[in-house]
Amino acid sequence: MTETPAEAFAPAPAPVPVERLHFAMPPVHESPADERAHRKQRIAGALRLFARFGYEEGVAGHITARDPEFPDCYWVNPFGEPFASMTASALILVNGDGQVVEGARHVNQAAFAVHAEVHRARPETVAVAHTHSVHGRALAALGEPLDPITQEACAFYENHALYDAYTGVAVDADEGRRIAAALGGHKGIILRNHGLLTVGDSVDAAAWWFIAMERCAQVQLAARAAGKPVLIEHRDAVATREQLGSDLVGWINYQPLWRQIAAAEPELMS
Repeated sequence: MTETPAEAFAPAPAPVPVERLHFAMPPVHESPADERAHRKQRIAGALRLFARFGYEEGVAGHITARDPEFPDCYWVNPFGEPFASMTASALILVNGDGQVVEGARHVNQAAFAVHAEVHRARPETVAVAHTHSVHGRALAALGEPLDPITQEACAFYENHALYDAYTGVAVDADEGRRIAAALGGHKGIILRNHGLLTVGDSVDAAAWWFIAMERCAQVQLAARAAGKPVLIEHRDAVATREQLGSDLVGWINYQPLWRQIAAAEPELMS
């Protein structure tokens, strides 16, 4: 009888990785001019995506981004321009007092009063997004925060606020300061009877948090209409937020949307 060599019973060696996996990371810019162009293009792309998603309501809604060289000035879409046709060159530069310093169009003073105060209160923040989306307004009408009922909602767990007041259209700096104070260090806020506002350390992150917050509001409203949602326990919600709630994760999640709009509508870069 022939004996089987001992090597035949040895475990097979583990497969050796052929190469490391790579994925895109936020770009590092060589100059303020490069970073400015990047931010402006991202605003234009995000606004076009917001138009696709039905977030545009008349002349309401803005995305602002801090200028990389002049931190008290912000790039923003001009008053009355459609989201769907926004281009980087159409954006205007507005200082912290709401005065247009570059560009030939007007700014929506009511909206900018809020954005400017949020930027002032959060110097680490690059971008602020606010529009009158349908489900965000519906949740805001209830005066309630997002509940941790889905994995996605956990990204906002104990990291969003409720501004529990409504005093009409925000047209002065005092109202903007109150909203900024209520936002605190969070990534988003529900403005009662008004809608959603989100911030991020990039335009991509702020835009993603707005899209995600709007979808979470939609899911919460649908779940409550169907029955009684089951809450995720505190410890699990916190752990999930730590995995999914950073601005870097928001940036990464946004990239497929950016690639989609940039490929389909490259004129936004102009």
